[in-house]
Amino acid sequence: MTAATRRRVYPPLLRPGDTVALIAPAGPVSSQEIAAAQAHLMAWGLQVRSTSRLSSTHHEYLAGSDDERLTDFTEAWLDPAVRAVLCARGGYGTQRIADRLDYRLLATAGPKFLVGSSDITCLLQAVGDQLDLITLHGPMPACRPVREDPETARHLHDALFGPLPQAIRLAGPAMVPGRAQGPLTGGNLTLLASSTGTRTAPTADGQLLVLEEVGEEPYGLDRSLTQLRRAGILQRAAGIVLGDFTRCGPPQQVLTLLHDRLSDLGVPVIAGLPAGHGTRQLTLPLGSCAVLDTAVHRITIPLPERTLC
Repeated sequence: MTAATRRRVYPPLLRPGDTVALIAPAGPVSSQEIAAAQAHLMAWGLQVRSTSRLSSTHHEYLAGSDDERLTDFTEAWLDPAVRAVLCARGGYGTQRIADRLDYRLLATAGPKFLVGSSDITCLLQAVGDQLDLITLHGPMPACRPVREDPETARHLHDALFGPLPQAIRLAGPAMVPGRAQGPLTGGNLTLLASSTGTRTAPTADGQLLVLEEVGEEPYGLDRSLTQLRRAGILQRAAGIVLGDFTRCGPPQQVLTLLHDRLSDLGVPVIAGLPAGHGTRQLTLPLGSCAVLDTAVHRITIPLPERTLC
């Protein structure tokens, strides 16, 4: 059974009073960011548990050693009181612990939400694939968009509490028109490219592949896209949806590059998904069946709670 046909479970929706865990599996978080994230989640009526190592540093760019960050994630996931695990921020470091996760042990906890994006792309895919779980590619509470853009916050809240979002509008041009159906997958372009050849290598077979990036020059985007092409990953996607490419050079140059690397794949390709590192970051249920229709500039998610594509 392939990733495109395997049934994924949407975790039980949250209710006010539920407990969530705030962790940092990648980069460290400042005390001000921690306080803001906790306050936002508590305003939703949630109880927030966090580790004292959220603001600790290792090698100056990691939120603690690999052992510490692995322990924080595992303990949060296995805590029976915790209904969702939210990554406070990205940065770098998730790949250093992905191969050490004990998925058999994690599976004993039952389905719960995992929320993150950027560097957390690796963890979202690994946990989703190994536990047959729908994971949420969404804004992280220590980052500004979830606090400063009401639509970003509402979309994450709805994905966690319901009603579940059923459609997402796409604002950008359709590079290759068409209609495609498949589970949502993908995330940060650099993380996907750098995971090829590993135990958590990305797959896009029959799936709708979402790509986004931040702070990469056009030649860096070209390198990552070429890596995914050479690995045969892009060629197996059912469709490609482009999120924000924030601070990646002149927008028209970026669009031209993306068209050059993606338009010959024989599948629909469209830009303008407000997800990634922009000021608006909508939440995507990775693993949930979706329909892409470039004619109406929309992704529709008919049955995100339990679905076979």
